[in-house]
Amino acid sequence: MSQIVLASGNTKKVSELREIMKNFEHEIIPQRDLSITDAIEDGLSFVENAIKKARHASLHSGLPAIADDSGIEVDALKGRPGIYSARYSGENATDQSNNEKLLLELQDIPQEKRTARYQCVIVYMKHHKDPTPLICQGHWEGSILTKPQGDGGFGYDPLFFCPEHKTSAANLTAEQKHSISHRGKALSQLFAAFKDIKF
Repeated sequence: MSQIVLASGNTKKVSELREIMKNFEHEIIPQRDLSITDAIEDGLSFVENAIKKARHASLHSGLPAIADDSGIEVDALKGRPGIYSARYSGENATDQSNNEKLLLELQDIPQEKRTARYQCVIVYMKHHKDPTPLICQGHWEGSILTKPQGDGGFGYDPLFFCPEHKTSAANLTAEQKHSISHRGKALSQLFAAFKDIKF
């Protein structure tokens, strides 16, 4: 079984990724288990940041790397918070403070104009100098609620209305979420592509 480092310092994201990848035929090692610090995310797109994270983890581990960069885009805010989703309310942002800021910015926006989507880019790099990283992308369409609903998930899940189940993402079971989410879709592409990769 080959080893792949998971380039994320977000504990909740790592947990979700590992849950989706539980039947994956490779051993997934979170970068924290290898004492690898977070990469500097100064790219201008999800793709750039995912590549930076994968390259950083691969360089410091000597292993292939998988990185995820994801966030939420709100149409009424011209795509914000986007790549800044995790630190939308500042450098010491929490899920709660980010959600509170989003609600504040949308307080005068009617429900029909609160359309939004989660975006996820997954990058796989064979080594830190890989000139052709594998890039997979998934998105999940929905809208932003006027108040939080549910205690599950993380990030903006309590505010993200899922039209497929007519409730917030935070009210979905893990299985329901993984089957339709941006991250689930991107990882499905990755699994399919892995069939053609030699390890």
